[in-house]
Amino acid sequence: MYTMKFVTDYFNAEKYESLFFIGVGVVAILAGLYFLFGLKEPLYKGCAWPLIAVALIQITVGTTVYFRSPKDIIMVENIIQNEPSKIQSQELPRMEVVMKNFVIYRYVEIALLLVGVLLLFTTKGFWQGIGIGLFIQASLMLSLDYFAEKRGKVYVEVLKGMNG
Repeated sequence: MYTMKFVTDYFNAEKYESLFFIGVGVVAILAGLYFLFGLKEPLYKGCAWPLIAVALIQITVGTTVYFRSPKDIIMVENIIQNEPSKIQSQELPRMEVVMKNFVIYRYVEIALLLVGVLLLFTTKGFWQGIGIGLFIQASLMLSLDYFAEKRGKVYVEVLKGMNG
């Protein structure tokens, strides 16, 4: 059934993007550790902190989504097959919360990006490094969340079209 394939495709895309989140996080931690312990310049030491801090979030979120996605596929397919009315009362409200959270994430990421740019152009050394790290991580998160939100909007529209 098209709906089942759509559900599987949606959650698998979430799962695969979560692997990218984890990979970006691992690379950022490795770069941050190298900047902290391998390089002596304050700029790199400053850059390390936001790289590592946001990477911990990326790895946590990525891991959570990766392991949750197969369970979500089973749950939603079960609802569609056995209790389709719960799409409107359970899955759609859950996704509406997810979509509202994307708006919050976007504002936080834009704020961090702007703080990063401000520090990048108004400071030197350690604080300029903080700005660079914030800019890099906020840009990555904003980009990745853009695609996740875009997928989520399509998924929500499909859910709204289901009659249960």
